[in-house]
Amino acid sequence: MQLPERPWNGYWLLDAYCCQGGASMGYYLAGFNVVGVDLHPQPRYPFPFVQADAVEYIATNGADFDAIAASPPCQRYSATQRIQGREHPDLIGPTRQALESTGRLWVIENVEDARPELIDPVTLCAATYGLHTYRHRLFEPGGGLRLDQPIHPQHTGATVKMGRPLQPGDFYHAVGNFSNVPYVRADMGVEWMSRDGIRECIPPAMTRWIGRQLAEHLAAVPAGAAA
Repeated sequence: MQLPERPWNGYWLLDAYCCQGGASMGYYLAGFNVVGVDLHPQPRYPFPFVQADAVEYIATNGADFDAIAASPPCQRYSATQRIQGREHPDLIGPTRQALESTGRLWVIENVEDARPELIDPVTLCAATYGLHTYRHRLFEPGGGLRLDQPIHPQHTGATVKMGRPLQPGDFYHAVGNFSNVPYVRADMGVEWMSRDGIRECIPPAMTRWIGRQLAEHLAAVPAGAAA
């Protein structure tokens, strides 16, 4: 895909557990050059990509980057997965340990059900950034990064029920076999993604907001200085 133009801020960011690259796009738009790492092949990922174990890659190579973002798989914290009796590994703790070993700024993202595993996260709502969905994600900052909690908008827009056709301007839940994939792609700003990727993605608008604060912190702290 043709990446949108934006000025480079001079920094490199590693996006761990990158999947199809929703979070990566937001960091890119904030000015970072981005490299993604994921255990599984990601042929739709629009930036340089390394297939590897994310925790091992962070521990070994994370210090080569100016900042690191990590989105451990959320299935362990999903109510649906618990109801179905499926077990998934806890990756938030090992990921945090690897991030702390790098001495870099970092942020861990996950779903609302993972709140007990996160330390002082902020909650971002997609509607804050003008999207037609109330998707929420939690972000735990680390390595000296601080994030202020933005104002959370009221959920006043009626969301179209699952299975019903979506029209432009409708509020939606991008889960399951949702309709009008082109509309949702355009609304979220993830035109390269499949339906499967959209279901779990972090909207780029969220990480663009995070990325701007990362860049401001990096610019304010001399290179090599302790956070």
